[in-house]
Amino acid sequence: MDDQTRTELEAAAFRGLVKHLQKRTDAQNIDIMNLAGFCRNCLSKWYLAAAEEKGVEMDYDAAREVVYGMPYGEWKEKHQEPASDEQKRLFDETKPLHAKISGHN
Repeated sequence: MDDQTRTELEAAAFRGLVKHLQKRTDAQNIDIMNLAGFCRNCLSKWYLAAAEEKGVEMDYDAAREVVYGMPYGEWKEKHQEPASDEQKRLFDETKPLHAKISGHN
């Protein structure tokens, strides 16, 4: 497979994941983070890091809007539930397994 095709397939997979996460507003970031070690915010940070690597001017809010499909504050107000004590405990317990995003953790 040539690099262009690989890049196009990777981009399509990313768009599919983002679309799915935009649809699944019931899936809370903390639950995704506790289970998989990454969440919508991590995807936003990876997106921002890629933009910076390519010299594209972007800030974290703009990157989050790409992933969330709306401004983060709006998404949070509409869809984010307060984290339970158990979710917070699991978050702290799994912290060593959380995604590392160079320059954006």
